[in-house]
Amino acid sequence: MLDSIGVLLPLILAMLFGLLATRLMKPLGLPNVTGFLLAGVLIGPFLLGRLFPNFFLSAADVQGFGLITEIALGFIAFSIGTSFKKETLKSVGKKIVIITILEGLGALFVTMLALFIAYLLIPGIPLAVVIVLGAIATATAPAATLMVVRQYKAHGPVTDTLLPVVALDDAVALMSFAVCFPIGEALASGASITIVDVLLIPLAEIVLSLAIGALIGFLLSFAMRFFHSRANRLSLMILAVLIGAALARIKVGSKEATLSSLLTCMMIGAILVNARADGDKILEGSERWTPPLFMLFFVISGASLDLSVFLSGGIILAIASIYIVFRMAGKFLGAYAGGKVTHADPVVQKYLGWTLFPQAGVAIGMATLASRGFETHPEYGALILAVALAATLIYELTGPIITKIALQKAGEIAPDAPKNPQVSHNS
Repeated sequence: MLDSIGVLLPLILAMLFGLLATRLMKPLGLPNVTGFLLAGVLIGPFLLGRLFPNFFLSAADVQGFGLITEIALGFIAFSIGTSFKKETLKSVGKKIVIITILEGLGALFVTMLALFIAYLLIPGIPLAVVIVLGAIATATAPAATLMVVRQYKAHGPVTDTLLPVVALDDAVALMSFAVCFPIGEALASGASITIVDVLLIPLAEIVLSLAIGALIGFLLSFAMRFFHSRANRLSLMILAVLIGAALARIKVGSKEATLSSLLTCMMIGAILVNARADGDKILEGSERWTPPLFMLFFVISGASLDLSVFLSGGIILAIASIYIVFRMAGKFLGAYAGGKVTHADPVVQKYLGWTLFPQAGVAIGMATLASRGFETHPEYGALILAVALAATLIYELTGPIITKIALQKAGEIAPDAPKNPQVSHNS
């Protein structure tokens, strides 16, 4: 990277190419988030960054964006939390919880079953990897979904169901991983499995994450009484999200499991929007400044996708292909079953599953933990991370497009809506 500009050049490149991507996506009718990801891949360390390391992003540059990514994830979770309005929750109620559990478990069991059959037929696939990848399959990326919904101003029964489902999906994913990873680790090392590792620590993570977020949300709502200007209230919201993300690093239990910043920040937004009668007006301030942050997040995410995983060998490609296809099938079947069981609107039954394909941050985070956790067989962790990265590349580039098409077919994106409006608080 050019020393004369220092750390600013990576930011300049990320924003410049992100903006250019929105113009290129417009005539194609593709979501902005797809353009951001493609821009990141292009200028990242695995394409132009490798060819021209002094002018484009290096691996060190991408790693240095960690703070921006963490803050962006906090605000993405905060934004999703604001969709949990009392009126919406009353209309969907228990349906959301049931649908979320079934779509998550659908992905887990279908993916795990397909990989188990592959384990029986293809030499070299470890059973521990099968179990852990099944858990990772439950995760859905809320960020890409939120961006598509906001960009095209989608509204209707599918959207009203989708937003709280992807928000709660993180809890199902964390629980699934917390249960399955110790099992996979025990299979790899021959160690015993305890009830504390499988149930108590995951439950503590989720409960404490939500409790901390609720406390911060109530304090934020109370503090709003003493600050009335838009600037001060925006500063309060930023402060609350930063505190939530910081406190989520608290360690829990003997295994030092970290709390979920996504769940914490999501609860902050949910409490704020319900505790204040003017919650929607207050939130407009947040929506006015977060689009550039979200754009940077997706460009950085694209730049961090390692394209070399497709050249790593046949076994990785085989596992990744099975994972990608059968996770999608599991999400669709699980969402359809959830809609049927809860007697959801037929349009929800038909199209919700198509909107749940994106997968990114949470899945990569769990895969990273797995890559460090297999002490006796580090190659297992490397295999899991490679598959997760390959799947993320496919899901994040195609998922937003599929989500947009599904919402269009559901009639929740107006036919005359702008194909690719600039990302703003109205987008």
